[in-house]
Amino acid sequence: MKTTNLSRREWLKKGTLTIGAMALVPHDIWSRNVLAAQKEGRTFLYSSNNYFNEFTPPIVKEESALTILRSNENPYGPPPKSAKAFQDEVFSGNRYAWKTLGNLKEQIAKNEGIDTNQILMGPGSSDLLEKVAMVFFQEGGNVISADPSYMSLIVVAKSVGGNWKSYKLLEDSQHDLDAMEAGIDENTKLVYICNPNNPTGSITDAKKLRDFCSRVSEKVPVFVDEAYLELSDNGLKDSMNTLVAEGKNVIVARTFSKIHGMAGLRIGYAIGKKETLDIISEITRGGMGITGPSIAAAATSLENQDFLDSCKTKIADARLYTMKYLKENNFSFLPSETNFIIFEIPMEGKEFLKKIYAKNVAVKSFKFWDKNWCRVSIGTMDEMKIFTKAMTEIFA
Repeated sequence: MKTTNLSRREWLKKGTLTIGAMALVPHDIWSRNVLAAQKEGRTFLYSSNNYFNEFTPPIVKEESALTILRSNENPYGPPPKSAKAFQDEVFSGNRYAWKTLGNLKEQIAKNEGIDTNQILMGPGSSDLLEKVAMVFFQEGGNVISADPSYMSLIVVAKSVGGNWKSYKLLEDSQHDLDAMEAGIDENTKLVYICNPNNPTGSITDAKKLRDFCSRVSEKVPVFVDEAYLELSDNGLKDSMNTLVAEGKNVIVARTFSKIHGMAGLRIGYAIGKKETLDIISEITRGGMGITGPSIAAAATSLENQDFLDSCKTKIADARLYTMKYLKENNFSFLPSETNFIIFEIPMEGKEFLKKIYAKNVAVKSFKFWDKNWCRVSIGTMDEMKIFTKAMTEIFA
């Protein structure tokens, strides 16, 4: 992969990156876009995107009054032992956390079957997606992904001069791997796969994906975003991490924001070939943006599988309840193995958001494939009953 040698200072001067956003976590960026769109009266948050867009939510006076089902968070929070580890580590906050970060990397390396020099830490996996985009597309080129897909990497790639080649999901909502492979050309710099996919919640067959990644990574790097994989039926058994261990040019990203319940603590990581991660590290000091308490919480959570399993079971139960409601009320939804469901709505997304926010329920609404969609995150069973009650009142 050809890259230009730019210092961090030069990157910060590079105007096309809108670097002010780089210091923000994904929810901060989303909130800032919401405020701008609301002020300007825009229907969509990202007016420059014609393929896939998110409707602007209405202005609310009391955010605390809302049942929040819009950001795919674990409603049960981090494991209690992780919360305790976080609190205890606060008293060492006067020291840099390089040693504890190193210990966490050793823990991750053992779990993933790789070396520590094949791990890049970051404040959430979205930060790493964006850094990859900046490195890979500073001289143009295209990124291949599904339509629709998680847009973090794609938006940044476009902002630095890259192009997006999107391929619609198959009828069963899996990635169209054949079409994506056929779309690779001399300008393709990266293939990006979010599996399970966001915003659809669907998962692509692991064997087909593993064969695809093994083969395609001989041509171009493949980035597999596994933020939601631990929530899927097979969990990490379907991970592409074995390809990294085999030396394939595959990057796998994970986050502690989902099943681990640490969205606000900001910690994630990517694994890949040392040579590839070294290039990305030229513009980021991996782990510099992660606090010591977050590291302690993450390390403890990796040892609390019983709690994670309990969360997964409760989320699955609430997901099945919600799917049953949608089916009984004739809402067409896509198959999901995650902590969210997306389904078609028979009204324009902005009007729908106005109505459901008036019921004190916060979800997201998208426009793609010339259809209006609602994506609802799976909360507690009580929260999902609040959601279904609001839906009944809106569409009665």
